[in-house]
Amino acid sequence: MAHSGAPNPPRWSAEESFLELLTDTLDTMDRSGRGQFLQRFFRTIAQIEVTETQGLDFWDQALVRRRELSESIGKRVALQAALLDVLASSGQLRVPVLMEYEELRKLQISATTDPLTGLYNRRFFDDYFEKELNRSLRYTHKLALVVFDMHGFKQVNDRFGHPQGDALLQMAAATLRKSLRTSDYAFRIGGDEFALLLPQSDTEQAAILSRRLRAAYAESLEPLKLGIPLALDYGLAVYPEDGELQEVLIRVADERLYQLKNGTRASAAAATAPATASAPPPAVQVTARAAEPGPAPRVAPLTAPPVVPPVAPPATAHADAPQTAETKKAIAERRRWERVSLANTHAYALIGEGVETTARVLDLGYGGIALETSRPEEFDEAFHAVLHVPILPPVRVNVSRVYKKLGGSGETRIGCSFIT
Repeated sequence: MAHSGAPNPPRWSAEESFLELLTDTLDTMDRSGRGQFLQRFFRTIAQIEVTETQGLDFWDQALVRRRELSESIGKRVALQAALLDVLASSGQLRVPVLMEYEELRKLQISATTDPLTGLYNRRFFDDYFEKELNRSLRYTHKLALVVFDMHGFKQVNDRFGHPQGDALLQMAAATLRKSLRTSDYAFRIGGDEFALLLPQSDTEQAAILSRRLRAAYAESLEPLKLGIPLALDYGLAVYPEDGELQEVLIRVADERLYQLKNGTRASAAAATAPATASAPPPAVQVTARAAEPGPAPRVAPLTAPPVVPPVAPPATAHADAPQTAETKKAIAERRRWERVSLANTHAYALIGEGVETTARVLDLGYGGIALETSRPEEFDEAFHAVLHVPILPPVRVNVSRVYKKLGGSGETRIGCSFIT
């Protein structure tokens, strides 16, 4: 994913992330509880014996020392360095080593990660999400949140048992972990629920990554032949356009997740329903309900009908006149080619095999589609597109450009017909 804006501040190490989380946790404890914890803390990580009062004093001194050092050199100093300075100055350290790595690693894993998947846990998600929001506000960066859950997971547990369910959770975690940048974070936030935090990512970038993850997980499941329709469903929200508060962004992402789940189930039900001669073509069933941007299940190819010019009913036909067979046929043909307006929704199309261009979907019909773009020069005479419209799952189509028309807003309308 592309980066934009000012460069990211230096990323915390695992050790420093643990100490930052520990700082926030200690702030929520009373003095007696903090003293008891810090006494054990210094014994474990620095191999020194201190009283509860001494532990509290050393910790408070380290926080003050970090602030002083950061102000004096003009950049953030790690709490680990400040602790080392305080303990060395007090004569507590005979060997200048503050932490045994393996001991710290055990503490860090216990406090911040999920033992089954190895991803960060819900507690660390809540803490880190707040910090990333503050950073995005400070540097005017976007921040994308993607939430996932595993469609069909309960059926796996019921039919094959929890060990198989645990294996699928681990596969999902591995899929998330393999596809992330070094600045991204993956979390397990519930039983079969996961989340990603993607700094400096907008809606389109987060949606592309989410679809890639969903497809990769589906591919990893194929050899198992479980006979259950499993998938990673997801929803996303982006700061600041979808909200500026943590709880708002989580709610928006959850709403979009369940809209996707419901849309996928409705599409699956429609696909398995018996076909009838009177059933209208899929495109005519689209309603103009607002679609959420970005999240979408794996696309399926669409074989479009050959393009035939629409037939209008006879001009002399009167509304109250008896309908002849010819009139009925003409009216049915006209309805077949009616277009559904999607101009006021978030419907969009991803253009080209590399998914490098996005265009708004203005309307959609049985034989074609109208797009709107500010970059008409990127559209060939014929091209591939993946359509994301309300209710329907994403559909891959081949289209032929019929016309270009410049609109009053400076955007270009491109009329296209489906081709087989």
